[in-house]
Amino acid sequence: MTSETPDDADAARARRALARECATAGIDAAHPESVVRDAVTCEGETLRIGDATLDLTDYESVVVLGGGNAASQVAAALEGVLGERLDGGIVVTDDPAETERVEVLYGDHPTPSERGVDATRRLLAEADALDDSTLVLAAITGGASALLAAPAGDLTLADLRATTDALLASGATIDELNAVRKHLSELKGGRLAARLAPARVVTLLFSDVVGDDPSVIGSGPTVPDPTTYRDALDVIEEYALDVPDAVRTHLERGAAGERAETPKAGAAAFDAVSTHLLADNRTAVDAAAAVAEDAGYDALVLSTSVRGEAREAAKTHAAIAEEAIASGDPVSPPCVVLSGGECTVTVRGDGEGGPNLEFALSAALELPPGSALCAVDTDGIDGATRAAGAVVDSGTVTDRRAARRALRANDALPALDARGALVETGATGTNVNDLRVLVVDGPQSTKRNSG
Repeated sequence: MTSETPDDADAARARRALARECATAGIDAAHPESVVRDAVTCEGETLRIGDATLDLTDYESVVVLGGGNAASQVAAALEGVLGERLDGGIVVTDDPAETERVEVLYGDHPTPSERGVDATRRLLAEADALDDSTLVLAAITGGASALLAAPAGDLTLADLRATTDALLASGATIDELNAVRKHLSELKGGRLAARLAPARVVTLLFSDVVGDDPSVIGSGPTVPDPTTYRDALDVIEEYALDVPDAVRTHLERGAAGERAETPKAGAAAFDAVSTHLLADNRTAVDAAAAVAEDAGYDALVLSTSVRGEAREAAKTHAAIAEEAIASGDPVSPPCVVLSGGECTVTVRGDGEGGPNLEFALSAALELPPGSALCAVDTDGIDGATRAAGAVVDSGTVTDRRAARRALRANDALPALDARGALVETGATGTNVNDLRVLVVDGPQSTKRNSG
């Protein structure tokens, strides 16, 4: 490792600190407490959600149903808005918030669990009991696909777990993964809307998927599903997944028309359903950019749709840092380049890591001096690890061969932990996908005075 002068070391620490500060601001901006406060208001008997209004005198009761990493935080925020006008409900989450009226039940993420199945069954029983006198606020956030676990037909939790694990390890996109999960579930892919009908349903979404497609967020339990059993089978075949025989048989019977398809656009199940996107990756990226600008840096949003193999996407970000230092393109240092989206990992080893950890370790091998990068999952849990991600620079890796071995083994976490590079936030109360902050000063650059 090249030795640093005291000034160089101070500058490197400042870059890493700014990268982490920007990422933290992005996570905070997407927290339901602030998002719901800005988007939802209740004055008398008028409930406003964005530009839409609802007359609460039209309903005998108002309940919250839903699931996801941030679902209980959304429920708590809605209690703050609606007060006594909210009559109850159930949400399933792995990150509980304190609530007074809405019951918070536990599930697990990213792999479904028995307690998640039990909780989801209770939610479905509640849904089945509602009628057209009820207004349902359906809180659906990232993580709902795993947390709201209800095996369809004769399938078991073990079938869901094995299939989910195979999909997560395959490198399949979230759209592909959820196309399968929707066709193995009693409530995903619009089936919850069918169970809720004829109640009035207002879906409140926190998106953790690229493109913010409501049918993909949480596997779209209250919106039409454009995918089919055949699509789900195609994913299984495309990635040569080893799934339980019961899963393959279930999908084959569905593709043959022996099982009812998920509800499609125009189905009566959606006659009384509306959908509102309250927060997404751009929410976090814009807040991170604002912190960078306040610190005197030019901020450039590269994209909120970055996807593909994490370790390869990281190389592109390092190349952008190199180009900015060399030519001032696409933005001149001192600058902060931001991106979001959802990268994937094709698991070939048996190590401990996740997409953001692999992104960070791969970037650390490529970043030029004068730059630093923070890569985090906004829910605070990268894959199934204890870390949200990591913050790295050109001095993070001291043994390049060992770092490359760690990447080959999908073992980025211990490699980064040994260098003190982990970002550990714990559960954040939100989930709006991944966030990356690239700070570039350049070796000779001096940050402008922001005052």
